[in-house]
Formats: sequence, C-alpha cells, structure tokens
Amino acid sequence: MVLSQDSAEAIALQALSYLVGQPDALQRFTALTGLAGDDIRRLANDAAFLAGVLDYYLGNEAELLAMCNEVGLAPDLPLQARRVLSGAMLE
Repeated sequence: MVLSQDSAEAIALQALSYLVGQPDALQRFTALTGLAGDDIRRLANDAAFLAGVLDYYLGNEAELLAMCNEVGLAPDLPLQARRVLSGAMLE
C-alpha cells in the first residue's frame, strides 16, 4: 500500500498529538531537537518536522509500539509515512 501525502501527514499528526500528551516523551523530544512548545505549534504542518516526529518514534521501538497501540495505527504505518514525508518512493 502506498500512502498519499495527506495520509502520511495525518499519521504524523496523530503521532505528534500523542507525543504532546506524554510529558516524559515530550521532554526527551524537546531536549533532542532543541525545540520549544511555540516551535512545535509553529511547525506542526511542516512535512520535514512531521518526519522528525516519526523519526523520534522510529528510534525507540517501545515508544513506537505504545503510540501505535494508543492511537490505533498498525506499527508499520509510521515508517511508511516517514518515507512519504521525506519524498522517498515506497515499493
């Protein structure tokens, strides 16, 4: 299945929404990225930023699975969405 850009962005926004609701994870994300809350709100519709949110989860399987379980995503969808957001072709 090839995701559309809109579908990929929707998946990333679900991940971002979940991240914002997880204080410990959000603190790690802001520490890693150097972004503040205002930056996150400003960048929420930026494909590169959304890809970075997915990268955060793809770098930690336990958090990825917890997020997917909570928002109702198949665990393979964040990687597919990440590829679409970065412009990589899916096979």
